[in-house]
Amino acid sequence: MPPQLTDEQIQHVLQGIRVPPQPQILVDLQMEQAMPSSDNSQIARLIRQDVSLSGMMLKFVNSPFYGLRNKITSIEQALDLLGPTTVVNIVNGLSIKGEMSDEAIVRLTRFWDTATDIAMASATIAKQIGARNPDEAYALGLFHNAGIPLMLTRFRDYEDVMIEAYGQPETAITDTENRYFNTNHAVVGYYTAKSWNLPRHICETIAEHHGSDRIFCNGESTQGQKKTLLAILKIAEHLCGNYRILGQQSDDYEWQRIEKAVLEYVGLSSYDLETMAENFRDLGIEIHGR
Repeated sequence: MPPQLTDEQIQHVLQGIRVPPQPQILVDLQMEQAMPSSDNSQIARLIRQDVSLSGMMLKFVNSPFYGLRNKITSIEQALDLLGPTTVVNIVNGLSIKGEMSDEAIVRLTRFWDTATDIAMASATIAKQIGARNPDEAYALGLFHNAGIPLMLTRFRDYEDVMIEAYGQPETAITDTENRYFNTNHAVVGYYTAKSWNLPRHICETIAEHHGSDRIFCNGESTQGQKKTLLAILKIAEHLCGNYRILGQQSDDYEWQRIEKAVLEYVGLSSYDLETMAENFRDLGIEIHGR
């Protein structure tokens, strides 16, 4: 039997949550929990689709309370370790905190839409190139933009700045954000991931995920594990059309700058990307980039 957290312990952790969960996912989870025989695999599937819920599960299970030697990134493992009672309490706690205005839900829709598709694409790419841990690629894809909803909440004009940032052919997206706000979503995402007890190398990759020009084109020294995860993420972002959905651009300027170096690093060709895109469509992953 996994150890059970008290209501007080759960509420203490929930006080720090600021990335809102998707309202529909919360509803679906509550309906699943109300079934006479709740299906853990279905619960895991639903949680894997949401940045906030996944982050909370991993925060709990990677906390000192469980005393794990190595931090985990698998939602299935987290559910097994937490147990059904704790999972229900976390979801119920987030349901209370998840009340948002219609305007807020509309503003966050594009963020939610991209997160799961990029996570699924990242895990699939990781398997195709033989990366050692597809769960980590999935986690990075899901959490890499966790700073965006916090920036949207803090800065009313953030969406306009984000669109401007994606429209700069030669400038890193985070450089444009820094110019307006003295911070950026990658930095905010790093601290969010760190607060969720995600593995250090994933947090650091989140912080650097718009520094790919330096890492792939300018010879900046980066550990192979992080560089591989970043390459996977950049391919997934491009294929899923992040530049169209979040940036509202017709061209992926960041990808144009790094495409050759990234593909060489992972041993893929442009033809391989076309094949991947078709396979992703078959898997139900939304492809907007090609």
